[in-house]
Amino acid sequence: MRRNKDFIYGLITGIIGICIIYILFFAVKNAINVVEKNLGYEVAHSEYDSFEDKVDDILKTIDKDYLEPIDKQNLYENAYRGLLEGVEDPYTVYYDKEQYKKLMEMTKGAYQGIGVVVSFLENTKEIVVVLPFVGSPGEKAGLLPGDIIQKVDGIEVTGKTVEEAVALIKGEEGTEVVLTIYREGLEEPMDMSITRAVINVPTVDYEMMEDEIGLITITGFEEVTYKQFKLALDDLEKQGQRGLIIDLRNNPGGLLSVVAGIADELLPKGLIVYTEDKNGKRNELSSDEDTKFEKPLVILINENSASASEILAGAVKDSGIGTLVGTTTFGKGLVQRIFELEDGSAMKVTIAKYYTPSGAYIHGVGIEPNITVPLSVELKRKLVLEKDEDIQLQKAIEVILNQ
Repeated sequence: MRRNKDFIYGLITGIIGICIIYILFFAVKNAINVVEKNLGYEVAHSEYDSFEDKVDDILKTIDKDYLEPIDKQNLYENAYRGLLEGVEDPYTVYYDKEQYKKLMEMTKGAYQGIGVVVSFLENTKEIVVVLPFVGSPGEKAGLLPGDIIQKVDGIEVTGKTVEEAVALIKGEEGTEVVLTIYREGLEEPMDMSITRAVINVPTVDYEMMEDEIGLITITGFEEVTYKQFKLALDDLEKQGQRGLIIDLRNNPGGLLSVVAGIADELLPKGLIVYTEDKNGKRNELSSDEDTKFEKPLVILINENSASASEILAGAVKDSGIGTLVGTTTFGKGLVQRIFELEDGSAMKVTIAKYYTPSGAYIHGVGIEPNITVPLSVELKRKLVLEKDEDIQLQKAIEVILNQ
């Protein structure tokens, strides 16, 4: 009998203990919820079923609780931009409508800005001046190759893509932009105020030098470049050139179709370049047998010769029809494609790797010249080199004459 009483007493005690634990648990949970609500926020305690659900939750919370008025369009544009930044590829970027419009203007050969070619340094995430066009607002203000652009109108651009930096630099003719520049040798960065103008991009320049040696300088591969190159080549041929030097130094690249067209004017029948996408699909661009440059040819390259410039340099080197002189190129072996979106915005996406005809993948490596001729820091800093001090050009002339 006593055992039954002890059992019943123990059972009742256990039930009372469990009830007390539950009461304490719910009391604590309720207290936490009260504190969260009094502080003006709530903590999510479960996982989201989808990406869209989380985004929807974020937008609702901002709309309901964020202190200041919100420009929702700006919020969305930055969300699109951030989505592509998550790819962690500096060449895969988003353009809003205005940025895309300006990009298209630039590839056609004219835009409003300061007339400066810039590039992205992957190791430091900095925006560097590659080349100010002669006579441009940037050149007149004193910008030099190698200058690092730290800020545009007070906005930090280190870490931004080239497209984002260029969008800040470009603007309506007659307006001013202030660039904060770091230059090697200066103790402190300096500000440059530059008035924007209409820039007609001079992608090709040419001349006949002594000893009937032609010189064609290509600063970018835009829509207008093939036609300009063909006119220059034909004119030099009419003048009786005995050899040709093509200067690709400080050329950041451009359109694949354009450089392929120029290569087709020079190379014998055969492969110019091939690409491979994520699925291993190979696409080849080749030259036909209609044209071939049969005179001595030299290509000038340096560390700022990138992308499409490297395609032309690599094809010439691998085919053996010319000699590369200068220093190792930049090393960009990726192909991008523009995808226009339904609302007029766009995104540029890296879609493939490209390879030289010999199968070399040059990304992060570059193309070595046949003859290495480095320039001193002082000569690199000069916007225009006199021919007698340009030792890379002088070596190119020597190569032509010896052939």
